[in-house]
Amino acid sequence: MIKRTIIVMMIALLTGISGLRADEGMWIPLLLEKYNHADMQSKGLKLSAEEIFSINQTSLKDAIVLFGRGCTGELISNQGLLITNHHCGYVNIQSHSSLEHDYLTNGFWAMSQKEELINKGLSVTFLVRMEDVTEKVLADVTEEMSEKQRQEKIKATIGEIKKEAVEGTHYKAVIKPFYYGNEYYLFVNEVYKDVRLVGAPPSAIGKFGGDTDNWMWPRHTGDFSMFRIYADKDNQPAAYSPENVPYKPKKHFSISMKGIKKGDFTMVYGYPGTTQEYLPSYAVENILNISNPHKINIRKNILNIMNTDMNADPLVRIQYSTKSARVANAWKKWIGESRGLKRLNAVEKKKEIEREFEQWYVQSPERRNKYSRLMLEFQKNYKGLEPYTLAIDYFMEAGYSMELVKFASSFARLAAVKKDTKQEDIDKLVKGVQGAANGFFKNYNEATDRKIFSKIFLDLYYNNVPKEFQPDIFRTIEEDFGGDVKKYEEFLYNKTMLIDQEKVNKFLSSFSASKVKKLMKDPAFQLYKSVVTLYHGQLLKPWQGYMSNIDSLMRTWMTVQREMAEDKILFPDANLTLRITYGQVNDYFPRDGVYYEPFTTLEGIMEKDNPEIYDYDVPDRLKELYESKEYGQYGVDGEMPVCFIGTNHTTGGNSGSPVLNADGHMIGINFDRNWEGTMSDIMYDPDMCRNITLDIRYALFLVDKFAGATHLIEELDLVF
Repeated sequence: MIKRTIIVMMIALLTGISGLRADEGMWIPLLLEKYNHADMQSKGLKLSAEEIFSINQTSLKDAIVLFGRGCTGELISNQGLLITNHHCGYVNIQSHSSLEHDYLTNGFWAMSQKEELINKGLSVTFLVRMEDVTEKVLADVTEEMSEKQRQEKIKATIGEIKKEAVEGTHYKAVIKPFYYGNEYYLFVNEVYKDVRLVGAPPSAIGKFGGDTDNWMWPRHTGDFSMFRIYADKDNQPAAYSPENVPYKPKKHFSISMKGIKKGDFTMVYGYPGTTQEYLPSYAVENILNISNPHKINIRKNILNIMNTDMNADPLVRIQYSTKSARVANAWKKWIGESRGLKRLNAVEKKKEIEREFEQWYVQSPERRNKYSRLMLEFQKNYKGLEPYTLAIDYFMEAGYSMELVKFASSFARLAAVKKDTKQEDIDKLVKGVQGAANGFFKNYNEATDRKIFSKIFLDLYYNNVPKEFQPDIFRTIEEDFGGDVKKYEEFLYNKTMLIDQEKVNKFLSSFSASKVKKLMKDPAFQLYKSVVTLYHGQLLKPWQGYMSNIDSLMRTWMTVQREMAEDKILFPDANLTLRITYGQVNDYFPRDGVYYEPFTTLEGIMEKDNPEIYDYDVPDRLKELYESKEYGQYGVDGEMPVCFIGTNHTTGGNSGSPVLNADGHMIGINFDRNWEGTMSDIMYDPDMCRNITLDIRYALFLVDKFAGATHLIEELDLVF
């Protein structure tokens, strides 16, 4: 341990001098040649910058997609076959599941393209090109403008640039700010909307370990699913049609079967969602002391209720599997994030940067005049923001997120129907609500909802938020129900029509303007109105005011940090745009006396096997393969590799990203981070932060030997 400590201290000293921390950063691929390529080559990369990203020739970027609205996927065959995480495809797998066809429990494999399942609403997005448009966006912005004027001007200019960028094409354009609005980049995208489910392992593999293992290492989760992109006969995007054919990609990844070892170069190429690496100390204090503790407590209570009901009823397990996973994912991440920030003494480190800033600006009269009040303004605005942070967190986590409230919100536009509203417009609204109702009732269990409502809304919301920031329904409970929350709960669920599918269908089938009064009197709709009225009437405007001030201050603070960095390169925060991060396969020491190897194998799955626990009930077929060591070309020396970790700086959105070796061949699928490193969205620690990757050989072993879908293996380009 002494030797390791000395090495870590030497690394810290060296990286401090160079201004770069090992393997930190989510880099813009357009700028690789300028900023990163030489460093990547020094770490083992064998590709040119053009081979990784190019708008003039085919490059690796052409094999990568934004999957849905918040994951990454990649093409692995010339027939449009795509692979991503099981948890990224989970909602689609769940949507096709029922007690008769429980694809969550049993898995699904299309043995021909005719058997592949349609996924309404699912799309994938390819990046066609990106461009730095900072000068164009800010051309008419002046320092004399107010923040509101500035944003209005920028918004108008962005609209013009986007329109010009895609005029005469079927492409979509997006312009996003970088470095808190100091730079802007244009992204021209191509969106494909016919994406079909090809295969997914059972949840006992794809979600092995469940919430217990989530965010943890060692990991043994086969977290992958497969889809296929379809296009029209000209290979262009098209809505679903039985006439569509598999998409022919410009590029797809070859898959390495050579294996990996500690120290190997790795690169993750995908769409990281959000990071906040450059926050001031006041923001980190807000997260640590106000926001995270309350959100963690709310979700802990929700999960306790959901998990109890899911364990007691197979139907509830199907209905609430996706909901539970969504709640648990952020809950556990926030716990790890808070622990990591405290371990790093993050607030004090931020304050040290701020003290260095003060020493820097006092050296120049111009800087003093420009920046002397910056930290005071941060302090004032974050102090003013505190009560609104708490109130909005409870609105989002304990108010609007309640199932019944969320469903009631679907009826809001119907409540606005007037006597002179055209019938065709009413019919469109009704159709939309009917679709929401079908989805709601398919996955709704009243008993579970009532328990959550009672604990989260009537208990935690009521007892933890100041009265001036509570919805007025609590006054109604006090005045009309004598403060008896149980009595109100009985009234709500017994009197509302919104939990009765037959009543809802009847109401919608004959809806007209005359029915608006009935809707307005419904207790569940009144609850929804109370919650959203509080948000829009008391919370949103003040919160936006403080956040607008903070955004303006952050733009200045980002400028300052880049100026102070001098020759250092500061990567822009993640914002769900295509990025590259690189590092190496590596182990780590999470705490005193504990050492984690960078690899796991199938043997670890068998060690965790427990038929009495849903998340650890290993399928019989996988046990058979383990006992017979029937690993085929995917095993190594009698073992089946499962997962590995590396030092790549990743976050949400990187789920499903390809993990590549020095030759640009795919070696795995990124799916998680270690719990000790979840604070990396705010403060990166090279000694502790690790991304968790599914070894591609385990995924292919499952497709071939476990599922028998050998026809899919035949589509792939395997490199030995």
